[in-house]
Amino acid sequence: MKVLLAEYTVARDPALAPEGKAMLDVLTKSFAACGYEVVLPGPGDFYNELVRLAPTCDMGLVIAPDALLSRFSLPIEQHCHTLGCGSMNVAVCANKRSTEKILRAHGIPVPPPAPAGGKHIVKPVTGCDAQGVRLTTDAPKKDELAQGYLEGELYSVSLLVNRVVGEACLYFSGNPPLALAVNRQDVVANDDGTFTYRGGETPVHPAREQEIVETAKKAATVLGCQGYCGIDVIVADKVYVLDVNPRITTSIVGIAACMDEEIAQLIVSTSEGVAPEEVHFHGKVRFDRFGKVTPV
Repeated sequence: MKVLLAEYTVARDPALAPEGKAMLDVLTKSFAACGYEVVLPGPGDFYNELVRLAPTCDMGLVIAPDALLSRFSLPIEQHCHTLGCGSMNVAVCANKRSTEKILRAHGIPVPPPAPAGGKHIVKPVTGCDAQGVRLTTDAPKKDELAQGYLEGELYSVSLLVNRVVGEACLYFSGNPPLALAVNRQDVVANDDGTFTYRGGETPVHPAREQEIVETAKKAATVLGCQGYCGIDVIVADKVYVLDVNPRITTSIVGIAACMDEEIAQLIVSTSEGVAPEEVHFHGKVRFDRFGKVTPV
């Protein structure tokens, strides 16, 4: 069977290309190991490449910045079996203002509004990889969002969410999401107030792991995510959801390096509503945004 792995940044976004390449390398290796023929887009217009290649493949998965992901997901949904999140749900998750409003309405903790005075967090309404996120006293610009600053520990939860939309009539099972791993995030605060994401450590088992995982699962479920997704949280007085990534995230590099199961087969099974109830790890690793993995 042919699988289209369409990663946007490698040839088109130098700032994010290292992470894109690291994720694509892991997926390409895993799908090949599972017996799939991997198809990659050429150097032309990315959307046109998806339209050209998707009808020739049995399944497809797009990895792209959140702001672009919904549009690029459509040709996959229209022409073959999609392994990722539904395009409509991606569009909601890509808008941090909409995501915050929905999560708050469902009682899921999100950062408080920015205070009238003092420092606060400003971030793009659509963005990824800490780009444009900063601690500042300035008011947000157009297409930016201001939030109160929280002190705490940063984690992400990598989930596999069984199919709930799209081809639900074929593959809906009602099975709950699977938490692949809780990942400690390595995010550095720079002198100018900006932040740099450097990678992380996985799997980790913090004291409030159950609360972290349940909060992440609830957020993904409320937003209709499916497939592999990453929920960023900060653990303070509560577990606050910072961001919902409806796509493959860099943590997959570390997870695949120390998980017994093949990540490709798990992604395919999840798209068919039959993700396993658990996975198994042999050790722990640190990983960076360039794909380097070091056993801990």
